[in-house]
Amino acid sequence: MDGRVPPQHGIEKFLWPSSHGNSVKGSIVLAKNQLLQPFVKWAGGKRQLLEPIKRHIPKNANVYFEPFLGGGAILFGIQPQRAIVNDINAQLVATYEVVRDYVDELIEDLSVHKNEKNYFYALRAVDRQLEYQDWSPVQKASRLIFLNRTCFNGLFRVNSQGHFNVPFGSYKNPNIVNEVVLRAVSQYLRTNDIHFLSGDFSAAVSQAKKGDFVYFDPPYDPVSDTAFFTNYSLHGFGREEQVRLKTVVDDLTKRGCKVLLSNSSTAFIRDLYRDYEIVTVQAKRAINSDVDGRGTVDEVLVMNYDQ
Repeated sequence: MDGRVPPQHGIEKFLWPSSHGNSVKGSIVLAKNQLLQPFVKWAGGKRQLLEPIKRHIPKNANVYFEPFLGGGAILFGIQPQRAIVNDINAQLVATYEVVRDYVDELIEDLSVHKNEKNYFYALRAVDRQLEYQDWSPVQKASRLIFLNRTCFNGLFRVNSQGHFNVPFGSYKNPNIVNEVVLRAVSQYLRTNDIHFLSGDFSAAVSQAKKGDFVYFDPPYDPVSDTAFFTNYSLHGFGREEQVRLKTVVDDLTKRGCKVLLSNSSTAFIRDLYRDYEIVTVQAKRAINSDVDGRGTVDEVLVMNYDQ
């Protein structure tokens, strides 16, 4: 590295022009570059639902907002030219910024990792040590990608202290250094107007205006008592948060924003969004501790606009 530090993510780092809602048209590209795809696995990832979601993307939109970015399957699938994307997981957001700004250094650092159990656990434990605070952004991003690609099921989970605690996956040949994808993502992020935030979903859409498009992919309402999983960060996402999210959707609707939301097809969610258009889609569960539970399930797409 050359001593530079990637810019801090936060809403204070930029301001859209006050007229952006009326001045930029057609920012949604819909997968121009097929090499763009997630470089991390993420619980609730939308790669398998990309085509159904793309069918419901509004034809005309200004700025794209995605407050629950995760692995970025929808961002990379529709490839907006102007976007504000956010995730509560600051480590993940910092990793995106490293991919954008330091992809050469990142690829070099990723290449030294070893797919060995003892090495995995030693690297996993580093964030419990004071020396981790002195690691460079590239080293931290490299560690996150390595752990994500080699841990069990590609699951990101932290304990109450915020430490990554997923066990080793014992995969024979995990794709730790996906250079082609990393370079494609880096180029896209550098050549388009994509801004990163790490904070609450409501703050992430505070600048959304009439004509902008917002896609929400929150942690899903659990379909059963054993299906509840929100440990992407220290922040949970229960039904009170689901209700708060719905009030944000209502506010965005009043502002004239186009909103699309994914969630599980529970009675609670269907009732919560009963005043909106609801489309049922099917998905296969990608992360489940019970192999027999990895079947096809119903999910919903909620929209405040007509196709």
